[in-house]
Amino acid sequence: MKIFDAKEIFQIAIRIEENGEKFYHEAVKLTDDITTKGIFKLLAEEEKKHKDVFSRLLSSVTKDIDFDSYPGEYIDYLQTYVNSTIFKLDKVEEEMSKIKDLYSGLDFAIQRELDSILYYQEIKRVVPENQHAKLDIIIDEERKHYKELTELRNELQEGA
Repeated sequence: MKIFDAKEIFQIAIRIEENGEKFYHEAVKLTDDITTKGIFKLLAEEEKKHKDVFSRLLSSVTKDIDFDSYPGEYIDYLQTYVNSTIFKLDKVEEEMSKIKDLYSGLDFAIQRELDSILYYQEIKRVVPENQHAKLDIIIDEERKHYKELTELRNELQEGA
């Protein structure tokens, strides 16, 4: 039985991007390295762009099913998952303390992209099959971000 709707998933995608943007803005404040600050600013801008893409896609989706035992039950569950797993906003300083240089910062960002891709791949199991193409759009955006970050990390490493 499919319990989630693509519309709810797009709302969660928007939340993930908002959390990522907030996280990277906080990361800028926690580093003194100019290059690292620049990378985190770029990452925050990328998260905002993704949010805008997902917001536009959300407006094109209609809700097909409703399995909530109370209004918003499943969306609440998904938002809680996102807030506690992909970008843990309440643990920004703890997460940032693990970032020692530009490379570990990029590794952190790359891992968040992979976490997001995995999340969306898993959530497809509980979304009606006729809405999988919409989710694939989100997954493709996250893959694109992953690729860009990985290429940036490799370019910087080769230039070092």
